[in-house]
Amino acid sequence: MNKAITDGIVFAPPAFAQGLEMWSSGDGTPGSDSYENALNAAFVPADQDFGGALEIQKTDSVQKLRYMGETPILPGCYLRVRARIKAVAGNLPSVRIAGWAGGAGGAAVTGVTMTGPQVALNAYGQVVEVSAIVGSGNRAGVDMVWGATALYGHFGLDLIGANGGVVRIDDIEIEDVTNVFLRDYVSIVDVRDYGAVGDGTTDDHAAFEAADAAAQGREVLIPSGTYFLGESVTFQSPVRFEGDVTIPTDKILSLTKNFDLPTYSDAFGGNTEMAFKKAYQALLNNPDHVELDMCGRKVELRAPIDMQAAVANRTTYGMRHVIKDGQISIVPTANFDVDVVTSQATYAPGDPKQLTGVVNVANIEIGSLVQGNGVGREIYVRDKNEAAQTITLSHPLYDAAGTQTFTFRRFKYMLDFSRFGRISRCLFQNIEFQCSGDCSAVMLPPTGKGFMFQDCFFTRARERCITSPGEGDQGMMIDRCQFISNEGSKLATERTSIALNTNANDVKIRNCRITLFRHFAIIGGSSTIFSGNHLFQGDSANPGPRLAGIVLTRTNNRATITGNYIDNCAIEWSNEYDHEPEFASEFSFSSLSITGNIFLCSSAAPWFTFLTVKPHGPGHFVSGLAVTGNTIRVIDGELDKFESVDTTFATVNYERFNNIRFSDNIFHNVRNPVQNPLVMEHTESSVQRAWTIAPKPKLPFNAWLQHVESLIPSGPIRDENGDPHYGMPYYDSKQGPDNDEVVFRWEKPVRGSVVVRVRIDDLL
Repeated sequence: MNKAITDGIVFAPPAFAQGLEMWSSGDGTPGSDSYENALNAAFVPADQDFGGALEIQKTDSVQKLRYMGETPILPGCYLRVRARIKAVAGNLPSVRIAGWAGGAGGAAVTGVTMTGPQVALNAYGQVVEVSAIVGSGNRAGVDMVWGATALYGHFGLDLIGANGGVVRIDDIEIEDVTNVFLRDYVSIVDVRDYGAVGDGTTDDHAAFEAADAAAQGREVLIPSGTYFLGESVTFQSPVRFEGDVTIPTDKILSLTKNFDLPTYSDAFGGNTEMAFKKAYQALLNNPDHVELDMCGRKVELRAPIDMQAAVANRTTYGMRHVIKDGQISIVPTANFDVDVVTSQATYAPGDPKQLTGVVNVANIEIGSLVQGNGVGREIYVRDKNEAAQTITLSHPLYDAAGTQTFTFRRFKYMLDFSRFGRISRCLFQNIEFQCSGDCSAVMLPPTGKGFMFQDCFFTRARERCITSPGEGDQGMMIDRCQFISNEGSKLATERTSIALNTNANDVKIRNCRITLFRHFAIIGGSSTIFSGNHLFQGDSANPGPRLAGIVLTRTNNRATITGNYIDNCAIEWSNEYDHEPEFASEFSFSSLSITGNIFLCSSAAPWFTFLTVKPHGPGHFVSGLAVTGNTIRVIDGELDKFESVDTTFATVNYERFNNIRFSDNIFHNVRNPVQNPLVMEHTESSVQRAWTIAPKPKLPFNAWLQHVESLIPSGPIRDENGDPHYGMPYYDSKQGPDNDEVVFRWEKPVRGSVVVRVRIDDLL
């Protein structure tokens, strides 16, 4: 740094040849005596050593020479004051650089050093150079430390010693020598000092590495310019970008000491999209990088980010890595348009995850949603083989045997991990995916474990918030997130957006808020936990149909749904991912716990139910279901029942129902609250040998009444004479046209009241 060059500041005083009126015999302050017309001073125009020189006879104990102009003292700027002098006659004096420090308002600054090192003149005609450095900081080599108070100085020299001597002085020089101190003073290393050019074409990576090595932990400055880096560069010191960097896609810029999005944004000229890609590349390529902190900044995308292409040297990654504290939004462009391809293909249930003979397979993208006859919801293209004309599906198809035309819809995601082979232990924390109704948010990798989303917002996704095209959702955890639809103004049946789908096991979705999607979650795996969520899918229709918020697609589900607020939507339990949907030697609908939830709906059609079992093939049954401790309330109307069986494709085998518990639920405005086991009182007012009890409306799923656990008389059982009867009946279950009645048979006609406990399932 040199202020004379960078800021045009003039430090050097005028030559003596220009006149002595600006040279004082005092401190140089306004009003002090000058050497103009002084008896002991004169300008010598032709000295053999100096050319023009000032000749002074020493007449005071300290003979002063000061430039009367104000030389500025700037913070961080260091000046060298230098003079050449020789003795020509009389006593030989000593000489030193000296000055007067001025502060605000022209006041003298006291308590600072005003003189430099003293030099003796030992011979006549011998030229001696004397100098001193003055500046604000107490740095090694600074002779006159003036601090931050001094604003300017009057500089020159002092003659000390015996009077009477005559000396000649060459023009006094003042120069900026800050560059001598800059590195130590501000702890900055400038890459230009190590050969960086910054012209956008010269490869400056070696200069960057040299500057980083020299910095030893001090800050490296990348000044204005465009710096091309032909190779990867890792900074072990902090770095500050005033200029921009260009670097090939496969080369890595790693900033170990300030690894955050704002620094990468500075490096790439404010291009946050490029900055995010390069920062993510560094995150997966440097073991020192664990968290990419966006520092509250927003990334604007003009196209989806292929996350694997951003990290071209990796197809897998398994270490914990975090992206946190920022927003990702888009600038709408055609790059986010959905690609739609129709193609003929053949499906054979014997190879349940393959489509063969796929016409035009090259144009079908991995990650495309598959639609067609007999295709379940959220089936995606997991992989393809163009040479063999085959497509690998994320799940089997339930009724698509043969050849048909399928539609493949490739949604565009802000962050697309689908080209990775495997990504695990990735955490998004406090990120808003601001889709603005123009794109989807995140597509997961085909395989992986432990993806996590914490405290994130998925705002107005056009099609999907989180999509799993394979099993990259294994063990996924979604906590305290908000999913906000772009279809709030539409009726539920007109909506097409789905917040998320899963295919693998052990997913946890907790304490989230979800509003106004067609479905919240299509769950393809097992052992899923839903806890503490609020799902709302209402609309303006009155009365209106309500759709499923949670769709469970595996029969042996092992899911836990507890403590949720399930609002104007339902739980649907199907087997639409089964290529042989009829029951065989397998677990049927089993292992589901629905406990402690709040179910609420308003203005719903009376046939709507909060729990629907929907088999896609015959022979299935329910074996292991607990619906306990829930609160069910209907506003502006009534529902017929809480639960139902959807027989669109097939009904269920009620005779094989087993281990079902409906208990401790609270029903408001539900016409037929249900229990299992059901406890009810029956009164036979006339003597009958056969008592028929029909609890049908109160049995879950309108199922068969299979067993009686107990019968207790409520008071005496009397015969036709009014005498007490102490015998006990036996029962015949599964009576009546719908097998939902039980007949108790006594040894003789009797009347009275009994409390019975009946079940729709087999006894354990």
